Amino acid sequence: GKATITNMGAELGATCSIFPYDERMSAYLKITNRSEIAALAQENKDILTADAEVAQSPEKFFDQVIEIDLSDLEPHLVGPHSPDIAHPISTMAATAKANGWPMKLSAALIGSCTNSSYEDIGRAAFIAKQALANGVKMSQQFIVTPGSTQIQNTIERDGYLTTFNEVGATMMANACGPCIGQWKRETVEKGTVNTIVTSFNRNFRGRQDDNPETLAFIGSPELVMALGVAGRIDFNPIKDEITAPNGTKFKLEAPVADELPRKGFVADPNGYQSPAGASAKVAVSPTSDRLQLLEPFGKWDGKDSIDDLLILCKAKGKCTTDHISPAGKWLKYRGHLDNISNNMLLGATNAFTNAIGQCKNVLTGETKEFAQVA
Repeated sequence: GKATITNMGAELGATCSIFPYDERMSAYLKITNRSEIAALAQENKDILTADAEVAQSPEKFFDQVIEIDLSDLEPHLVGPHSPDIAHPISTMAATAKANGWPMKLSAALIGSCTNSSYEDIGRAAFIAKQALANGVKMSQQFIVTPGSTQIQNTIERDGYLTTFNEVGATMMANACGPCIGQWKRETVEKGTVNTIVTSFNRNFRGRQDDNPETLAFIGSPELVMALGVAGRIDFNPIKDEITAPNGTKFKLEAPVADELPRKGFVADPNGYQSPAGASAKVAVSPTSDRLQLLEPFGKWDGKDSIDDLLILCKAKGKCTTDHISPAGKWLKYRGHLDNISNNMLLGATNAFTNAIGQCKNVLTGETKEFAQVA
């Protein structure tokens, strides 16, 4: 929970998000073979937690204090196209109907860097087991991306992977995966309006599959799993029932799972490769369109001035990292600076022209993509 909250803080505009050191952190450090760090943190707990006067009267030290009663907080979905558009699950059906969003899901995706801890995966597996017990499997594409090799090995040992496979999952390697478009969409062609649910941290237009018509909603892993089992975005797992293949109806129980594995994590150092250092030789073909060795800039001669530079773009409205440098099909050019620069500001709206991804060359009058004009 803490990792997800601090991760999502940045998505909502926070410069940083911090939780004070506590016993839960200590337990995690110890079970991941970092007892010496836990001991050091304990010795310095006074500087890793709020001062007593701050904890007692935070309003005296902060411009704004927000109190959230977790007992009254219901599950939410956020989206589409932005992680800051929140919908309580109790209002989602009405909201989806009012906006004309497709109710049937085309994909359910969990894992990646956010919401992929041992507990996250365990809670999703708890939902999956209930579905299997009633003869229900996923009716749409379902992908699970573990958060690390350690998580993958541990959930495999503890049977979670078997549960996901039985309910219809495709297991992917621990990487960004579908979050940035690294997956193969099934049954949905580009340009088709469709609805997906994910437990990722971002859902900007076109991010997951390069389809600007995909409506991506973010939820917790257990909520994504529940919606996936039901197959619909308007399903409320708190009160709605699911119809099993034999015609009986059942409700999902609230998920429970161990915060940390009882048998400990499965350590796997095999992925580590010690660096070769200066002895390593890197050979890159000069004709490669995916890799490019960087050449240092020449020394400035002092003649060119920045005073007369023309403005290429003034971004209008929301301008996230995905608007500045989209992922998806561009990922293969990450090692080639010239080629990946061609995606510069492709998702940004130009305040001068209201065009997306394009600007007017004030010298020639031509309208082209930003990289071409630059």
